[in-house]
Amino acid sequence: MQEQIVILDFGSQYTQVIARRIRECRVYSTIVRYDTPARELAAMQPRGLILSGGPASVYDRHAPLPDRGIFDLGVPILGICYGLQVIGQFLGGKVERGLRREYGKGTLEVVDGACPLFRGLPRRLQVWNSHGDRLTRLPRGFKAVAVTDNSPYAAIEHRARKIFGVQFHPEVVHTPRGREILAHFVHGVCGCGRNWTMRSYAERAIEDIRRRVGSERVILGLSGGVDSSVAAALLHRAIGDQLTCIFVNNGLLRAREAEVVQEVFGRHFKIRLQYEDASRLFLSRLRGVTDPERKRKIIGRTFIEVFEAATRRAGPARFLAQGTVYPDVIESVPIGGNPAALIKSHHNVGGLPRRMRFELVEPLKCLFKDEVRQLGLELGLPKEIVWRQPFPGPGLAVRILGEVTRERLEILRNADAIVVEEMKRTGWYYKIWQSFAVLLPVRSVGVMGDERSYDYTIAIRAVESQDGMTADWVKLPPELLERLANRIINEVRGVNRCVFDITSKPPGTIEWE
Repeated sequence: MQEQIVILDFGSQYTQVIARRIRECRVYSTIVRYDTPARELAAMQPRGLILSGGPASVYDRHAPLPDRGIFDLGVPILGICYGLQVIGQFLGGKVERGLRREYGKGTLEVVDGACPLFRGLPRRLQVWNSHGDRLTRLPRGFKAVAVTDNSPYAAIEHRARKIFGVQFHPEVVHTPRGREILAHFVHGVCGCGRNWTMRSYAERAIEDIRRRVGSERVILGLSGGVDSSVAAALLHRAIGDQLTCIFVNNGLLRAREAEVVQEVFGRHFKIRLQYEDASRLFLSRLRGVTDPERKRKIIGRTFIEVFEAATRRAGPARFLAQGTVYPDVIESVPIGGNPAALIKSHHNVGGLPRRMRFELVEPLKCLFKDEVRQLGLELGLPKEIVWRQPFPGPGLAVRILGEVTRERLEILRNADAIVVEEMKRTGWYYKIWQSFAVLLPVRSVGVMGDERSYDYTIAIRAVESQDGMTADWVKLPPELLERLANRIINEVRGVNRCVFDITSKPPGTIEWE
């Protein structure tokens, strides 16, 4: 069994980022629920455990708490923020509400440079805090190894038991030396090597798929995006003609999407591909709908209805495969069990009607988007597919604010095609995370030639990101923005104004809806 670090998730928005940082150390990481029994964790044979942060207080009546047996497994443990407080609460310390909350940048002073986490690092470090509680009494056998102005126990250790805790978040970019702290835990404390690569992941994933699927058939909904394309390639490598891909044209696709998918996967890769044109049905269901979440749900329900009928025509199959990735999972699961924390719904994450009776296969659900791309290259997919920018499951419907109509779809599709063409022509397309056009439900007065116009506005969005969890707007050259605006206004009938979105995530999302 390969070396791995297991992360217990207590509801932090950064849990997935912890997993990513561990993989950057070339060590496999996996996330499990906070209450996973110790015996199940022992069976996973982890080299170490990390307890994530979380929004709760450990002294609350219904606080999420782990199996106490995790402290008897004999493996190193690192608690982060709430995880530190769990260690303190369980092992005899005391956690109380702080006199003042600590959010944002802070200064950590290391008082014991011999602590394995801080070995070789400066005595003063910039860190990122996000907590209102603090440890006020150390458990027996522990000592403080770092402090902040607001906490005498900002980092603690029991060196003999190899149990550590930090009150700050080393996983975020706002803690500049945080990756080194995590690397010290993974390599120095847990003794992990640097053996995890995308090739090893692919080999393991193929073995897992073959072991689980056996001789049964698998159906996959292929959209043409990076995630479903890589999932299709991985499954096809594992089980060959046992895989049938179903491509549903929902009428909300990018320019030439249907033709490209059929050419690449059907004729080039010889994957069994079933094409379903349901564009009229989707557009009829969306008529008059303006609420973004309602649009997503209608598209999701209609997709399942069309897909279900298509699977019956495809013949009996036991498994349904999806290209679900980490950001899909984290943005679709209420954080800390609070339904109000749901960011947005995804029609490709769960929600299958019971009558479909499929077992789900999600070979990419432990990967971030850039890792999915690496896997695609490892599997031999062409650059044009692997480096395709992300595209939302509900398609152009979430880039049309307000009602979705054929006219608006045509306007947006043409404008978006210009954005893609110009970004590729200038080399920007493959440099950044995502760039696209958004159709605003705003009409304004303009002058086209000698005539007055009253047409729509197109917003251009361009963002940089590593994994879709956070993003910053890209400072495109003025001459490129000028050419985009000129081409869209001159070539797309119905548009007389362009604007450029300079909002980061957070506070905004990457997509507008």
